[in-house]
Amino acid sequence: MSDDPPENDGGGSGVDGTLGDRFAALPRWQSDLLLIVAALLGVYALIGGLGLVTGLNFGGITRTLRTVTFYAAAYALLVLALNLHWGYTGLFNIGVAGFMAVGAYTMAIATADVDPGVTGTPGLGLPVPVGVVLGMIAAGLVGLIVVLPALRIRADYFAIVTLAFAEVIRLLITSGALREFTVLGRELGTGGGAGINFARLDTVVPSWILYRGGDIEQGTNLFGYQLLTITNALGLERTMVENWLYTLTMLLLVVLVFWLLVRTGNSPFGRLLKAIREDELAAKSLGKDTDVVKIKVFVLGCAIMGLAGIFWQGRNGYVDPNAFLPIVTFYIFIALIIGGSGSNTGSVIGAIVFVGLLLEGPPYVQRIVRQNVDLPRADTVYDGVVSLGSLDPLPLLGYIVGELPNLRFILFGIILIVLMIYRPDGLLGHRNEPASPIDLRRERSPNAGVTTPRRADGGESDE
Repeated sequence: MSDDPPENDGGGSGVDGTLGDRFAALPRWQSDLLLIVAALLGVYALIGGLGLVTGLNFGGITRTLRTVTFYAAAYALLVLALNLHWGYTGLFNIGVAGFMAVGAYTMAIATADVDPGVTGTPGLGLPVPVGVVLGMIAAGLVGLIVVLPALRIRADYFAIVTLAFAEVIRLLITSGALREFTVLGRELGTGGGAGINFARLDTVVPSWILYRGGDIEQGTNLFGYQLLTITNALGLERTMVENWLYTLTMLLLVVLVFWLLVRTGNSPFGRLLKAIREDELAAKSLGKDTDVVKIKVFVLGCAIMGLAGIFWQGRNGYVDPNAFLPIVTFYIFIALIIGGSGSNTGSVIGAIVFVGLLLEGPPYVQRIVRQNVDLPRADTVYDGVVSLGSLDPLPLLGYIVGELPNLRFILFGIILIVLMIYRPDGLLGHRNEPASPIDLRRERSPNAGVTTPRRADGGESDE
């Protein structure tokens, strides 16, 4: 019997016609890893190839790849957390941005300088690891507050509650009342609409790897010296190396969260989540306390969302209140739909495809076109269409290139419509979900080469 379980990402083997069938001969974790790596390398090849063809230098391509990787990792964390709510349990949470904000602001207040000067917002001055833990705990506790009154409602009503709480959180954080406040004699604040500065994680994290004692000014350790020597030879600046190390830290977080959700999905608790999603009344009839289960899974997902918000905003050492608008939740749902709800592997692939092709792809194409071609631009779509009458498509093309970042929203709609028609289960298609993580398939007899049924006690059947 194989040592590998048939399910390790919240889904079982794919059905005929899905991408996963191409790797059916491999253990599930290997085929899923290949799918994720193939998606990432495909986006890299598209971006890198387009940059090389148009004459973009190595540094410019590297910066774009780093940006895409960072956002792909951030979205992967958020989509995995949303998949735990929606894909596994059927909890329609559209307040993701609010829980991200709670985690990021809690971390910022905890780690900001006690005396930031005239323009800054005071904080507690705690170490970064403590701030990260407090941010996750705060996001989980807010999730607990949200889910308790929403236990008796389902589907669209639950979604309305989560969206309302997310907006309440955002408006409270940006309000003047919480811009500065006092707790036990300590001056704290959220900074209101101006945001709040705190310890830059994209500097703190690389310093633990590259520099002695975590201080950039003290020089580099042996590993840091060798790494920076190689990257200097490639023409990469030190800040670029630090940014890549921070991005790799994000990728490590994705791996850890992925593993956590795999273990959760393959546990009895995970099978109960799927039972609630399919038919909560049936699960209750079997004596399961579904309310407690939903509370636990909602709090866990919100804590992961808080962690994603922390590292997302930590790259600049500044929490921007405009980063938590409701449209961010919409983006996360698009990524989940692209990959396939209910699959952790699909969640990561959906995040990669969404960021690489839809979110960062259009501005990248716009930048390359502007650097290489001087196109005349029509003032409006109407003017561009009129120019077609004189057989001059350049003004319309210039208008399209100039509006590519805004035209992404039209592209989002087209992609969703196409997916709903031709691939309603996402890129990975429908994935069966066995009830047990243990391989219960029949053994093959090494002597007869035929399938040998097993008795309940483990011995061979007489049949």
